[in-house]
Amino acid sequence: MIPIAKPWLGEEEKKAVLQVLDSGMLAQGKKVAELEKAFAEFIGVKHAIATSNGTTALHAALLAHNIGTGDEVITTPFSFIATANTISMCGAKPVFVDIEEESFNIDPELIEKAITDKTKAIMPVHLYGRAANMNKIMEVARRYNLIVIEDACQAHGAEYGIEFTETNETTKISETTKTNEASKTKTQKVGSFGTGCFSFYPTKNMTCGEGGMITTNDDAVAAKTRKIIAHGSEKRYYHDYLGYNYRMTDIAAAIGLEQLKKLPAFNEARKKNALYFNDNLSNQTNIILPQMDEGHVFHQYTIRVKNRDKVLEHLTANGIQTGVFYPVPIHQQKSFSEYNQQSFPIAEKIAQEALSIPVHPQLSDEDKYFIVNTLREINP
Repeated sequence: MIPIAKPWLGEEEKKAVLQVLDSGMLAQGKKVAELEKAFAEFIGVKHAIATSNGTTALHAALLAHNIGTGDEVITTPFSFIATANTISMCGAKPVFVDIEEESFNIDPELIEKAITDKTKAIMPVHLYGRAANMNKIMEVARRYNLIVIEDACQAHGAEYGIEFTETNETTKISETTKTNEASKTKTQKVGSFGTGCFSFYPTKNMTCGEGGMITTNDDAVAAKTRKIIAHGSEKRYYHDYLGYNYRMTDIAAAIGLEQLKKLPAFNEARKKNALYFNDNLSNQTNIILPQMDEGHVFHQYTIRVKNRDKVLEHLTANGIQTGVFYPVPIHQQKSFSEYNQQSFPIAEKIAQEALSIPVHPQLSDEDKYFIVNTLREINP
């Protein structure tokens, strides 16, 4: 079986864990602080706060921005359910807008229409490792004074090109190019636009076993987040408000530190594998391939097929594991029954066609060749 995901853990991770076990400091300690510092530098932000998983990162980030009862958060219906669950966990209401067909990410052109006087934040998801359209999302957020919380749980190291213009006096972000200004683009890692949230689950581009991370440039948000994940406490046994035990362990952080060192190479391998598939499956009329964006880190390589069950069965029969992420959009889930009458046609269409195939760094050339030829055997 060629697995859909395969964590790449080596001797470095094993040695790091044993060192923590020998130290006797198993809970949050020095290793967590080291990982936070290294991850903040990697993303390009002032602060990174480690948590127990991606879901707790999202929940704590929302709470740190005072999202609560009566508030609305605009997000996508096509994501893992934790995206919407964490909004509901705060007592707020998720407000869904449809996605772009090509990127699978939230359609920024639809966000403005969903804004009400109760809207407090936008939560874009960088799905499958591809950045959402942050130029437009940030422009809308600035115009309406909205918080942006990035669900980057699948996008460690993904980048987005920021459009800006240069004048003789200053450099500023802009969507338009004026005749007397030179339009330029620079890349910026996801998780550095607003408040970012990452997951280190075993299937992610890097793993801690379980773990999460919140990234921000806001000192106040960082300080409040640190209290929220430690029972609302800054000083032990003194609690300022309701909080939770959302802390990461040093064991998990030790793994994460070694994984972070390898992340750029992991991402390059994923992109190389994705390019191979795009090059060798481009003539398959029954398959819609994902776009190759420069900043895409391919947490998943997701194709679209009309006859998904047939394709899935054929790949499985030949020992190739696949994944359907996600077969039921959030607004159609039983747990969100109050949204069941809403319709988001693109998300519903993609949910019927999306099929992810292995793209992880441990694929061999023989694996990739076999996957391509197995897909070629399927008739339109």
